[in-house]
Amino acid sequence: MEEYGEIIKNANLKDYNTYKIGGICKYLIKPYNIECLKKLIEYLKENNLKYFILGKGSNVILPDSIFSGVVILLSNINKIEINNDIVYAEAGITLNNLINTLINNNLKGLENLYGIPGTLGGAIVQNAGANKVTISDYLVDVTYLEDGIIKTLKKEDCNFKYRSSNFKNDKNKIILSCTFKLDYANKSDMEKTIKENLLKRKNTQPLEYPNAGSVFKNLDTISAGKLIEDNNLKGYHINDAYISEKHANFIINKGNATSQDIKDLINYIKKTIKEKENIDLELEQEIINY
Repeated sequence: MEEYGEIIKNANLKDYNTYKIGGICKYLIKPYNIECLKKLIEYLKENNLKYFILGKGSNVILPDSIFSGVVILLSNINKIEINNDIVYAEAGITLNNLINTLINNNLKGLENLYGIPGTLGGAIVQNAGANKVTISDYLVDVTYLEDGIIKTLKKEDCNFKYRSSNFKNDKNKIILSCTFKLDYANKSDMEKTIKENLLKRKNTQPLEYPNAGSVFKNLDTISAGKLIEDNNLKGYHINDAYISEKHANFIINKGNATSQDIKDLINYIKKTIKEKENIDLELEQEIINY
């Protein structure tokens, strides 16, 4: 597999997700480019080897168990090409790096997403959003790999919804890149917006602890965080997995939380809200089972 990308053997997955949990994987590989990724997937399928695509690990709950297969990171697949107001970007680039490049080219649209600690591919899968903007708002199309074939879907065919898309529950589709159509704006205005949003994040979210962002989806009539807070669950914990005192829709790792601790805490929150409010909270984060 060395010809397809950088390989790390017996990688500790705690180093590759924002909860800082998870076990060991036999191989972690970073393909050099899209063509190498395509050939790698073909090789893995031909040899019946399990694999899992991981972005920045910012919205996932990895298992504690050892993974005997291959974890694929797309961090080397990170090109950006700008042609006036049309932007091509590959899936492995982080949102922050993408947005910084856009701002330096006076392109407006995605700056409200600055601070989301994920990759572009992961953001598209989840239709990530913040400050009343979602990643799909400025998308033109998405290119992905499916069954060895590279395909492109127009935005309107991706079924984007609140924290969801066609790609979310179809692990056979691997996002490779996308195209945006953006607006022009003053760089200093966008930098001011980012500064204000980052201050808001710092004041309202437990960024000082490992976490994976919002745990549950908000409801139409009330936020999940308010529901959890109103039921006096702030600070409740299972071992080192805590419901944040700063924001009730965040679970934080105060040291040595395990995947099972976090999943047990999620189930406790869901059970409590169901019993007291008769509301079924829907998970925003993804529980990974190899």
